[in-house]
Formats: sequence, structure tokens, C-alpha cells
Amino acid sequence: MNDITEQFTSLYHPTSALIVYQSVAKYDSANTYIEHFDIDRNGTLVNAHPLTIREAGRLSKALKIQQEKETFLTPKDIIGKHILYLDAVKSKAVWFTPTKKRQLLFTEKLGIQQGEAFLPSLLWSADRNHLSVFALISNRRPTLKATLYNAPFFNVYESGNVCMGTVDIRIQKTASLEEFTTAWEEYFFNSYFSHLMGDYNPIKGNCVSLWEELISTGKAFPKEVLKKSIIPLKSLLQ
Repeated sequence: MNDITEQFTSLYHPTSALIVYQSVAKYDSANTYIEHFDIDRNGTLVNAHPLTIREAGRLSKALKIQQEKETFLTPKDIIGKHILYLDAVKSKAVWFTPTKKRQLLFTEKLGIQQGEAFLPSLLWSADRNHLSVFALISNRRPTLKATLYNAPFFNVYESGNVCMGTVDIRIQKTASLEEFTTAWEEYFFNSYFSHLMGDYNPIKGNCVSLWEELISTGKAFPKEVLKKSIIPLKSLLQ
């Protein structure tokens, strides 16, 4: 029989060890000494020496990375029903927001007055560096069979990917799930909508006229202008 263990798991070998010495004197309990050992191929502790500043720095960095892995996308509370998918290993989350009114910003060249307008229900998919947005017909929590629609905004590709332009994205490595989703929504709505992506029009009709009317009248978003997306919801949950 062949040993195929290495083909499906990572092997870890001990390479160093730390031993912490503390004074036994009652009056000197705060006095601590740390000794660093290398470990040879036989598992024997060798090369004993005081922990150096460089070694302490590497240890601190390793602990920080581990802490970030353990805390990133950790919920602060019970996970809300708006969260559809969560993968802390991939640093990814998928969530949706119901119809609501939001402040929208536009560049001068579009000629659209900035202001509040009602939006359709939206579906968001993001990792630490990328964001995709789609529209939904219903305010109900979507299932895998739900149809996605193109997000009716400027700066969004047909694939749903958002062009953030020069926006400086800084998602903290220790961000909670709630901080992560809130940060992405704020980045999206606090940036200026500026242009359509090439010849792609996300709605049935004129996108400029749509937002001019919605901002000036305060009407509910007309769902009939939405176009079905080519992206299935299931593909976002990977």
C-alpha cells in the first residue's frame, strides 16, 4: 500500500520552542526570563539562548496574524437574517438589504442633482478587496432559486462587479461581520456615480432620466425597469 497522506494534508514539524522562567521569590514574582531553543530533526532542544528582539518580533507578527484570522468576520451578535453566506477563510460574505431610501452622489458631468431616492432591494457580495451588487424584485430573504437583476447604478459592470475608481478601500483585518457589511455599503454610497461601463446599460430605459425622476419626485423604485442578470445567485456562494 502507498502512503498518500501528504497529498491531502499539510504536515507541520516543530522547529523551535520557548521556555518561560519566572522567579520563585515572593518579592520578585514579576521577574520573567524567556529562553529560545531550536529543535533538531530528532526533536531535541538545542542552541539555547535568550529570546532576541528579532525573534520576539517574529513571534508577535505570527500571533497578530493568527488573531486576525480568528476575529475577521466574527459576528458581534446573532447573525441577522440578511446574511446569506459567510466564509471567514475566504474573507467573503453575501447579504441583502430591503428597499430603502439612500443619499446618492453623482459627478457634475452626469447632470443629476444629488439627493435621496428609493432603491430596490439589493444583494451584496464582497471580500476584503472587491464588491459586487445586484438587484432583487422582492424584499423577502432570497433563496437559491431567486433571480438576480442588474444593479440599476452607474459604475457597475454587467457581472455585478463595482468599479470603485479612486476610492481608498480599507477594510480592517479584524473587522467584525457587521463592520464589514456596513463599511462596504458606506463605501458604495459615499462614492460618486460617474459613468456607465462601456455600452452596457443596466436598466430598461435611460439611467440618467431614471435617477433624475426618482430624486425629484420621491417615488418608489419602478421594478419594471430592472433587467435580469446573467449571474446566478448560487455562483456567488462559492
